[in-house]
Amino acid sequence: MAKSKAPSILEAVAEIKKRKFKPVYYFFGEDSYNLSFTLQTLEEAFKPLLQSEFDKETIYSEDRSLIDILGLATSFPFGSEKKLIIVREAEKIKDKKPLKDYASSPAEFTVLAFFHNGSITNLSSEPFKTLSENNFLFEAKELKGKNLIDWLIGEAEEKGKKLSEENAQVLVDIVGENRNMLEDQLEKICVFLNKEKEITIESIQQVSSELKQFNIFDLQNAIGLKDKSKSLTVAFNLLDNGAEPTFIITMLTRYFMGLAKITELKTKNIPIQEAARIVGTHHFYYPGYIKARTLYSDEKLVEVFRALLKADVSVKTTTSDDKTIITLLIAEILH
Repeated sequence: MAKSKAPSILEAVAEIKKRKFKPVYYFFGEDSYNLSFTLQTLEEAFKPLLQSEFDKETIYSEDRSLIDILGLATSFPFGSEKKLIIVREAEKIKDKKPLKDYASSPAEFTVLAFFHNGSITNLSSEPFKTLSENNFLFEAKELKGKNLIDWLIGEAEEKGKKLSEENAQVLVDIVGENRNMLEDQLEKICVFLNKEKEITIESIQQVSSELKQFNIFDLQNAIGLKDKSKSLTVAFNLLDNGAEPTFIITMLTRYFMGLAKITELKTKNIPIQEAARIVGTHHFYYPGYIKARTLYSDEKLVEVFRALLKADVSVKTTTSDDKTIITLLIAEILH
């Protein structure tokens, strides 16, 4: 019986780093970062085995048929004990069924690695069933929640920097969950810090300022203060720098859910750091929440949540452009 789930791509990476190669790999998944990382790791680990440049080939699936690729895999290496064939954009191969027979009896002198961008809807279909049964199928799943935070903290440690869980969450909230973008932003912060070891909330904010880019907290603050002009400026800057409207709507929903809790937290005299955790923000931003709550009554918050729901539905069901949707959202919130 075929496995309903493929093992993590990280299992393959661990073995590849030890230069323990399988004859076939079929890597797939939504996590483009891990797919790219695995490709680089495979190429680097295989280098010592290459005696001839002709024994490594990278093929884009649209350029060669699968039959040609499998034929190449069964031909002997030129001067090395093993050859490496990398097939990129494997999701574009229209008929993958010939891979079933090859996976059942692969050439021992070839490492054939397919990289498939995106998910596979039916792992019990061929050739995925046979690939799975032979432990050749691996999935790159996007990291979420604490797993993503732990990864980011680990990346900072590798660069010789200390990043707290709280500040890692702020960085994710600002940048989003795309690991390529997170790694890029982390690199900029490390350059900015130079010899300083700790990544603080101030350094994260400063790098955003140096790059003349606003972040989601700037938008929350502007809306919290009911500054319409600043809100639109920040929102357009976010959209121009790649933020998705769904991300903005999600973060604003979280922000106003936090605002709704402020009154009760104040009556209980809960310490700032604990209160900030409860509303879902960094204590650095909590005073802004308290000030914003004085400008948004309970009745107004109900209207805000309706506007956020309307915008979310609009994103998913209409062809309106992103800036129009966000402009209308901000107008309704600040009306």
